[in-house]
Amino acid sequence: MRNLIVVGEIAEIGEARLVETRFGVARVATAILIDETGRVKLNLWRDQINKVKVGNTVRLENAFAREFEGWIELNIGSDGKITVLS
Repeated sequence: MRNLIVVGEIAEIGEARLVETRFGVARVATAILIDETGRVKLNLWRDQINKVKVGNTVRLENAFAREFEGWIELNIGSDGKITVLS
């Protein structure tokens, strides 16, 4: 699914780690985003990691969801936006 708009609260943020991508090495941290429908993994890439903290309510625009290792994960691509609402 692409072009998603999601609003939720950051419940957890894991430790940042380095991963090899097709664009080179990048930092990524896995967060847990919650809303009234449940919980979902949210991958925070590069500078997105420092934009949010646990307890923030965020709005994700142009996010996309995919299945990875049996889990649905949200990602915010280069054309996406993450906004801290509170």
